Amino acid sequence: MTQITSHQNQKLREIRKLRQRRRWRERSGLFVAEGEDLLSVADAQGWTAIERYAAAGSGLAGVEVEPSVLASASGLGSGTRTLAVYEERWADAPTGPLCVYLHGVHDPGNVGAVVRGAQAFGASSVALGPGTADPFSPKAVRASMGAVFAVPLIHAGLADLPGIKIALVPGAGESLPELWRSGYVSVSSSANGVTLMIGAEREGLPDDVVAGADHVAHIPIATDSLNAAMAATVALYEISRRMAPE
Repeated sequence: MTQITSHQNQKLREIRKLRQRRRWRERSGLFVAEGEDLLSVADAQGWTAIERYAAAGSGLAGVEVEPSVLASASGLGSGTRTLAVYEERWADAPTGPLCVYLHGVHDPGNVGAVVRGAQAFGASSVALGPGTADPFSPKAVRASMGAVFAVPLIHAGLADLPGIKIALVPGAGESLPELWRSGYVSVSSSANGVTLMIGAEREGLPDDVVAGADHVAHIPIATDSLNAAMAATVALYEISRRMAPE
């Protein structure tokens, strides 16, 4: 098989565009994943790469590329031994029993980490509202550690969210554990599902979004706030264990 040796190879130029430009990803419906671990997760989840490349001499599957040339197409500081192009997958609607809704979470690293946490605690879907970073951007895909290949992702609005909607707002409402202790939310009442609503670290959820929630809750902590990914992870742990049948 012919080895790619030119930095100007058209396929690699397109990969650079997919890495760097959200509009290019949106227009093409494609994204890039890098590294053996991420590609192994994609394989295990049944995703078929549209294109797959590997550093010459690595013994990995894919079109062979001279290592320095492959590194020039990579977004990793130390380069990569393999990368692949995939078609984005979007679910039709968010589903329960446990959904995470992100509104205005601008940092793709936070978005990817939330998707990772969602997978860890058995969430059924992650819904993305206005102003939320692209979960298929390189930074988000890396931060998810491959969870984007496993967790259904959806563009959704408030009206689409399933079950009881809990808005996480620092210092407001009941503490998250108290929602269950007080009886406001119970295993039986959450049988139809729970949606955890998360906003950006600095701005939080807009007032109209909070007003659309069934409950407002906060995580009891000693400082002012957690970033979106940390808050989502703590809340997912609390909600998932409370939803588990006693």
